[in-house]
Amino acid sequence: MPLVRISLLKGRSAEQLRAIADGIHQSLVDTYNVPPGDRFQIIEQREPGEIIYDPHYLGVERTDDVVFIHIVAGRWRDTATKQALYRALATRLSADAGMRPEDVQVILSPTEKDDWSFGNGLASYIAQT
Repeated sequence: MPLVRISLLKGRSAEQLRAIADGIHQSLVDTYNVPPGDRFQIIEQREPGEIIYDPHYLGVERTDDVVFIHIVAGRWRDTATKQALYRALATRLSADAGMRPEDVQVILSPTEKDDWSFGNGLASYIAQT
């Protein structure tokens, strides 16, 4: 189960926010082996000045349309799978949400199976004894 935090500056329409959220989820389904119903997303819209970034870091030219996509997910994916996810996100958000690929920034935070509880005080991915 990935938990996705989408952070961006205020000013996007409800339709564009949904296109971004849907594009991220579909990219996870297509490349990251995430079941279609496994969707947990938080959209954070910030005021100007509340998101600070280098518009030229590593030679990538970012604008104020930058979106930070923080995905907390299991550690069991390999590098090739992660790279496929990055490409899918940039491609899909460009096509479906009108974003520039340069403005799509992704951060993965890997976790172990015992790091997740979906309720009832249980580690949901671990066999209960």
